[in-house]
Amino acid sequence: MKILLLEDDYNYNESIKEYLELLGYEVDAFFDGESALDAIMEKCYYLFLLDVKVPKLNGHELIKYIKEANITTPIIIMTSLVDIDNIEIGYQLGCNDYLKKPFELKELELRVRELIKKHYQTSSDGEFRLSCGFVFNFESGELKNEEKTVSLTSKELDLVRFLIRRKNTFCDIELIRENVWEGKEISYADIRMYIRKIRLKVGEDEFIKSSRGLGYRIDVIA
Repeated sequence: MKILLLEDDYNYNESIKEYLELLGYEVDAFFDGESALDAIMEKCYYLFLLDVKVPKLNGHELIKYIKEANITTPIIIMTSLVDIDNIEIGYQLGCNDYLKKPFELKELELRVRELIKKHYQTSSDGEFRLSCGFVFNFESGELKNEEKTVSLTSKELDLVRFLIRRKNTFCDIELIRENVWEGKEISYADIRMYIRKIRLKVGEDEFIKSSRGLGYRIDVIA
């Protein structure tokens, strides 16, 4: 899962990035709001960690742009500004949680895990109910139905997670390339091969639906 970090303090930025990467997250770290905004508009993230007092575009202003773009990615604000007025502004703008500086990295870990679980896992047992009778655990990557558990490679999991995150919506192949492969060199034919392999493992062509000119989607029932 990819996280965007906005923090202008070098030591905080480095320690948070390193800690989250040790936990298995991918982290794009930025020191000013304008650079972070450019990345947000170009890439797909699972969580935003935003400091408020940063150069060029502060955290509150950045949240406004995020919401105006109809981006629903959850947001944690990290700040030493913890008076009630600043907290109220953040929640009114649409942040999901606050972390008061200084904080323990373990607390950050717990907040990140809980928010991702709450935002992306939609049923009481923390799983997505998919079409074709399958269930997918977003965090563990387990894909199963009553008869079998499907083993997916790391990149196949990235692809399934991306399509589930954009559930019930067609994603064109260029959008998939930009987000799952981060714009790296891979042919459309190779991406289609990944999709074919997932379908073969699942045993259902309709697990990943396709439409000419629109792209691919995974339907989430609940």
